[in-house]
Amino acid sequence: MDTLEAIHTRRSIRKYTDRPVPRELIKELIRAAMCAPSAVNAQTWVFIVIDDRKLLDEIPTFSPYASMCTGASLAILVCGDTTREKAPGFWVQDCSAATQNLLLAAHAFGLGAVWTGIYPMEDRVEGFRKAFELPEHVIPLGLVPIGYPAQQPGPQDRYREEKVFHNRYGRKKE
Repeated sequence: MDTLEAIHTRRSIRKYTDRPVPRELIKELIRAAMCAPSAVNAQTWVFIVIDDRKLLDEIPTFSPYASMCTGASLAILVCGDTTREKAPGFWVQDCSAATQNLLLAAHAFGLGAVWTGIYPMEDRVEGFRKAFELPEHVIPLGLVPIGYPAQQPGPQDRYREEKVFHNRYGRKKE
């Protein structure tokens, strides 16, 4: 699958089969995530691979939009380590770019995944902080449940001309 095909056909998958994801494949997903750009090349990301069934089943109790974890083979918690920052505050962009790479890699490997947001929702941040024993300088940005897809939504063209301006906001190219 080429890059543009992956971008245009990737969809959020919330239903999975019970087929386990091999460890080697998990490493490749994280390797792809770590190829993301980061501010001043600080690479502020930290990843927690969650494959313990009890932990996965517990996640929806403190993250209500992550109910699909109960059917996922695993989830990857993407966090920012603020002690690694060279450009304060940019950990969010660093981890967001890594998350997008993770989603695209999962799709390219035939896996299904969905980005569930955590930061800046304080209740969710605290839920993940407590459940995964995160120190104060490690902030959870998002959780990506992953598995072999049990659904196949088709691609969507999301291009909207009304959201594109030329040189200045509100100006259209003539």
